[in-house]
Amino acid sequence: MKFATVALSALAVSLATPAMADDHAETPAAAAAAFPMTPQGAADWVAMVEQDMFDFSVEYGRVLWLNSTYIVHDSNQLAAKYGAQATEKSVRYANEAARYAQVAGLDPEVARKLDILRNGIVMPAPVRDGAATELNEIATKLNSQYGQGKGMLGGEEINGSDIEAEMGNLERTPAELAEMWTSWHDNVGAPMREDYQRMIAIANEGSKELGFADLGAMWRSNYDMDPDQFAAETERMWQEVKPLYMALHTYVRSKLNEKYGDDVQPATGAIRADLLGNMWAQEWGNIYPLVAPEGAGDIGYDLTDLIAAKGLDEIQMVRTGEGFFSSLGFEPLPETFWERSQFVKPRDREVVCHASAWDVDNVDDLRIKMCIKKNADDFVTIHHELGHNYYQRAYNQQDYLHLNGANDGFHEAIGDMIALSITPEYLVQIDMLDEADVPSADKDIGLLLRQAMDKVAFLPFGLMVDRYRWQLFDGTIPADQLNKGWNDLRLEYQGIVPPVERDESGFDAGAKYHIPGNVPYTRYFLARILQFQFFKAACDQAGWEGPLHRCSFYGNEEVGKNLAAMLEMGASKPWPDALEAFTGERQMSGTAMVEYFAPLKAWLDEQNAGQTEGW
Repeated sequence: MKFATVALSALAVSLATPAMADDHAETPAAAAAAFPMTPQGAADWVAMVEQDMFDFSVEYGRVLWLNSTYIVHDSNQLAAKYGAQATEKSVRYANEAARYAQVAGLDPEVARKLDILRNGIVMPAPVRDGAATELNEIATKLNSQYGQGKGMLGGEEINGSDIEAEMGNLERTPAELAEMWTSWHDNVGAPMREDYQRMIAIANEGSKELGFADLGAMWRSNYDMDPDQFAAETERMWQEVKPLYMALHTYVRSKLNEKYGDDVQPATGAIRADLLGNMWAQEWGNIYPLVAPEGAGDIGYDLTDLIAAKGLDEIQMVRTGEGFFSSLGFEPLPETFWERSQFVKPRDREVVCHASAWDVDNVDDLRIKMCIKKNADDFVTIHHELGHNYYQRAYNQQDYLHLNGANDGFHEAIGDMIALSITPEYLVQIDMLDEADVPSADKDIGLLLRQAMDKVAFLPFGLMVDRYRWQLFDGTIPADQLNKGWNDLRLEYQGIVPPVERDESGFDAGAKYHIPGNVPYTRYFLARILQFQFFKAACDQAGWEGPLHRCSFYGNEEVGKNLAAMLEMGASKPWPDALEAFTGERQMSGTAMVEYFAPLKAWLDEQNAGQTEGW
């Protein structure tokens, strides 16, 4: 689930390619005359860039939509052509922004926009001949290697999608799980080791040319604060939620020990990584049946059954999601949303089914792209994706470079906050559930544990993926300890260990897509924290007095008005200003998440009595 704004993120590409010939590009002399290295020249240059990027992004957005909903040779060619143009623009503008950033006396908003442009490239190439080409070739090679990666199961090859599913299959033996885990990491990660080191060396060089200490400092500079201060803030948030994770880890470890015995999973220490139902042990929901409290499976209703009983088709499911926002006072979605969105998988062509939310013209051409199934998961996903759409529309009056979330965790957090709101109380309010069928409080622990197996279990992984890269980029992890550095951090933060011994012939981090794909990961950690902070703020404003996890603010226009005030800001102000506009707080905090799961934490502490916590 993601949002596909074709504003900033469409041009904030992960690769750097050689500048392409541009018949409309100004000569250096003409550009210098039109936009001198003065505060006013910098302001005028930024205005020109924003207009150019706005115009280009609309056309590029239509090409991307076409390529996602009509996957044919010609749409692939168009997407590649426009993608190269987007890369060229982002590289050229980032380097020019770095020059203008040195001008004394800049207007603060101009300076901030220059930073946004400078930080827009995830993997910057230095300007020397051949560097961009080499970086692009390596990045393309690594992406291809990952996409074609294979593991082994029973001595037979198995592709990436299938191996992910099989890692969550509770019928698999520990030996089979170890085979899949080891083969995937050996076959996918290890061959990338030298190329990955060469790629980050080039990108580090490029980031220094843009004025940053290293590539990690560049990534951390996207948060309106000193890079080291931001790192400290994420660590502070982790410490707030860590006791909750530790309790979950202790409980899950005891259940795995009960199932597999001491020889496979000892009763103390770290958890074996391949036993948690996920190749990367990042979310543990697949093994919920192993850890579920007795009787937790029956919560009194099944959302998929309720959808069928109500007779909702795919469009009506989306209309129901729209109704949530309408109840908060938001305007209905435009008619074009219903005409242009992809709601179901077409029968006549290949499409990308992965759910996403789009704003094609940066104004009001809102769309979702899904292959909706009439089930509970997609009902929740619809609410999530519409959260992105309403955010996109709320900030559509902002300047081009501010058409985005307040920071990269905000957009996902808004969608997730809305998804948290699909409580039994909400289902009663929209006449999908009879009040007599609302589950009693004795079902809460099972519901909360199932959520925690994904949302809480993810937290340390969400943090350490970038911690690892930051330490590679600044040299804290030496080049000859790539694997040791990764597995040391996984033990430190997650309390997990590989099922077999690992050495420096491997590159286990490369077996996670976001590493060779060069996707910064801290945003996902922030989104997990922020969604609960936003949810609690909404529930407080609604005057909710029950347990936080049962809150519904459906129908509360005061909450809607306050939420809109934050959404409308987009990225125009530093994120603490946006956060304060809705929550009254200027610091991201895990305390709301702790409150949400407080009943589960108390229950876990009871279950863990006498157990050794930690590793």
